[in-house]
Amino acid sequence: MIPYAESSAILSWLLGERRGATVRELLAGAELVLASELTVLECHRALLRAVHTGRMAEGEAGDLRGRLSHASLHWVLLAMDSEVLERARRPFPGEPIRTLDAIHLATALTARSAVPNVALLSLDERVRRNGAELGFQLLPPLVP
Repeated sequence: MIPYAESSAILSWLLGERRGATVRELLAGAELVLASELTVLECHRALLRAVHTGRMAEGEAGDLRGRLSHASLHWVLLAMDSEVLERARRPFPGEPIRTLDAIHLATALTARSAVPNVALLSLDERVRRNGAELGFQLLPPLVP
């Protein structure tokens, strides 16, 4: 299994949310993890917001930034290049979607062109719905 890891899943793991343990297991069991540079950027920004809104102490955020940096050293980070941005400008099956979601989906499509069996690791319902319509295997599987 080769996941394209979108930021909602990575944040769930970092923040110890309900589905975070499942995400951690999927990442640990993956033969390769693909992610956008956007994924790492969004996670860093979320941690900054948490500190500045008083939801998290700076020390805890620093620990989580370290955990993210260590993990992402083992990932293949994909650039938001002209191919990705051009695809993000075009419609997706489940419009309307947000700009950053479009960039994640476009990056996942680019990744799939190089790694055909890539799965979409996301907890965001809009991203998952579009990913399914684009033919991606979705991770984690939904539990009925």
